[in-house]
Amino acid sequence: MTTSDSPTLRTLGNSDLHLTSIGFGAWAIGGGNWEFAWGAQDDNESIAAIHRALDLGVNWIDTAAIYGLGHSEEVVARALKGYSGSRPYVFTKCSMRWHADRSIYRSLKSASVREEVEASLRRLQVETIDLYQIHWPNPEEEIEEGWGTLARLKEEGKVRWIGVSNCNVAQMERVRSIAPITSLQPPYSMLRRAVEQEQLPYAQSHGIGVINYSPMVSGLLTGAMTAERVAAFPQDDWRRRAAEFNEPRLSRNLRLVELLRTIGNEHAVSPGVVAVAWTLHNPAVTAAIVGGRSARQVEGVAEALHLRISDDEFARINSFLDANPV
Repeated sequence: MTTSDSPTLRTLGNSDLHLTSIGFGAWAIGGGNWEFAWGAQDDNESIAAIHRALDLGVNWIDTAAIYGLGHSEEVVARALKGYSGSRPYVFTKCSMRWHADRSIYRSLKSASVREEVEASLRRLQVETIDLYQIHWPNPEEEIEEGWGTLARLKEEGKVRWIGVSNCNVAQMERVRSIAPITSLQPPYSMLRRAVEQEQLPYAQSHGIGVINYSPMVSGLLTGAMTAERVAAFPQDDWRRRAAEFNEPRLSRNLRLVELLRTIGNEHAVSPGVVAVAWTLHNPAVTAAIVGGRSARQVEGVAEALHLRISDDEFARINSFLDANPV
């Protein structure tokens, strides 16, 4: 594993965005009372987490309109308004919307996307969004209309660069014929490796940046998770329903964490840092999204800004994964 004193910046795809190897993920700070909530969250804790991440060198924040049904974007705005340091890049997403009763629906119609970008600009209190992304490529039949609208928003200066999230290769081919793709945001971790087969090679060969989400599998690989903690999740924590947090996978995943802890102990870092570094070992990955609900959590994974695992350490982890398939 190697270290550096200052975060290395990586260029995202065809853009002029130079990113630290990890960014602050703002999903969990959206709070509770919506379909994909993580339970109740203290906004002051969220703001402290963002400030700590920025103080430690993180230079970008990834959020989405749907996180907390607009609340995450509002918290990000509050954090930036109260921060005296350099302004980070701000990324957000469209396509998932909600009704007055908080039920979620999806749209990539041009008028809907335009409503979303104006609402995000207002909530984030910015004049332009640094990276605007299609959150999910559905409805399938509306992908081209949605992407064409993002391209026009870029021309109009409302967003600086445009990307996609959760897209397969065929979908990226469809939109790339309309306008260049700056970035792909896929789920990628040692427990979710499907994108290694097609999406990551495609992105690398076409100059598309990759910012992967959930490298620590929504907290599972941080080293702080136990079977007892999982059992005590609030009823509105979506992870209660997730396969990786339930048997028979949970016991296997906690054994994996002990391997990550062994490797991390050799370098005085947490298992979560090793989990993030494993994803950054893939040459297609530009940077990883790392969430945090408190300053303490941020501090626990901040070394992922600097640490890179060796080929030997990468192989040790992969040997465990191969010997203990899901």
